[in-house]
Amino acid sequence: MATIRNVGMGMASSSTSSSSNGGGAAKAKADLIYRMDDFPDNVNGASIMAREDGIITISEDRTVRIWQKRDNGKFWPSICQYMPHPATAFAFNQETRKLFVGTESGSITEFVISNDSNRLTQLKDYSGHNKRITALHFALECEWLLSCSRDKTFRWYCSESGRLLGSFTLSAWITALQFDFPSKCAFVGDFSGAISVLRLSESGHQLVTTIRGHASSIRSLAWDSKRQQLFSGGFDSTVVVWDIGGKEGIAYELQAHTGKVTSLHYAASTQQLFSAGEDGIVAIWNMDIKRNETPSWVESDNCQQCNKPFFWNFRMMFDTKTLGQRQHHCRNCGKAVCEACSPNRLTIPLMGFETAVRVCSICYALLKDKDRPSHAVLINVLHAVMSMDLDEMKKRMVTVGQDRVVKVWDVRELFSLKSEQ
Repeated sequence: MATIRNVGMGMASSSTSSSSNGGGAAKAKADLIYRMDDFPDNVNGASIMAREDGIITISEDRTVRIWQKRDNGKFWPSICQYMPHPATAFAFNQETRKLFVGTESGSITEFVISNDSNRLTQLKDYSGHNKRITALHFALECEWLLSCSRDKTFRWYCSESGRLLGSFTLSAWITALQFDFPSKCAFVGDFSGAISVLRLSESGHQLVTTIRGHASSIRSLAWDSKRQQLFSGGFDSTVVVWDIGGKEGIAYELQAHTGKVTSLHYAASTQQLFSAGEDGIVAIWNMDIKRNETPSWVESDNCQQCNKPFFWNFRMMFDTKTLGQRQHHCRNCGKAVCEACSPNRLTIPLMGFETAVRVCSICYALLKDKDRPSHAVLINVLHAVMSMDLDEMKKRMVTVGQDRVVKVWDVRELFSLKSEQ
């Protein structure tokens, strides 16, 4: 049995938003309210039950637990359901109280939670996958259940009948999923770093496009349905913002993490993006700010400032009798430069760089004295985050760590910062 601790409002993890010149940075903290630890195995996900004081967790120990807040202020499991195999992904719908649980074997089971949260009734099973379920999404508007798996297939079902409506196969593990109901478009991220955009129907699918912006696996996706922006977090420590609705191919990066970005949540009510990672950082990005598109990196055989050859330019190295230089890129202009011409680091918040990045000498001279206020807040949640969920109404956040600890946070100060940035 996991241990639950009522931490109270005194313990907090606070951080200051990145600021290039150190002045005027907004301060915020998240208050740690509850801590659940001593889980016997890895916790694969947790979600806040918005209409009640409850939390759902799934674990490698095959359990699905419903935690309810008691009169003494502590959480206690009112339901502990054992699955045939480790529970690896789930989707919960607040209105219908339907809970869909995917497992390591590829099976998916649909349950309904009773109104008093004391009973879990099994409704039906969905078959088709044969390896670990990595993500589930339930679209109530069309009664579709969408699923993806390490068997490299994406499938969608009619949740009323359980009938398989269609499937799509990729060449890599499928690791992340989002869905836009009005357009019936699914966004499917995979282990190679690609995102496939599919338009779905009850009779098939159309591959709209495939977009690439990460150097390694996609781990999480989030969607802004109003502005039609897609957010992707990857193992390359980067969040990429894709302007899908603009149809101009505009994309830019958000960089604040030093480890894998494992979870994203977009708060539509305040236009803030929450990103969490294995570095223990939760970044809260103000998405009401117009940021500049990340420049494309220029490839060159020579440094574009001092003209020294890079190490593969053997002809020039021989002609000039000089050693070849390693190629770097300025994050502000994208030019190819050597180490000597890019010794400085700066934050560039309007390009999404909240931590100091490499800039060339010319761009450093142009930017160093300019005011570059931060447009993000970084908090340290003191464990490597594997998943995260957010309740916008209650201003609560739950984080699941590699340490098998689930933490519940009061994040109202982080929401209030929106008006100050």
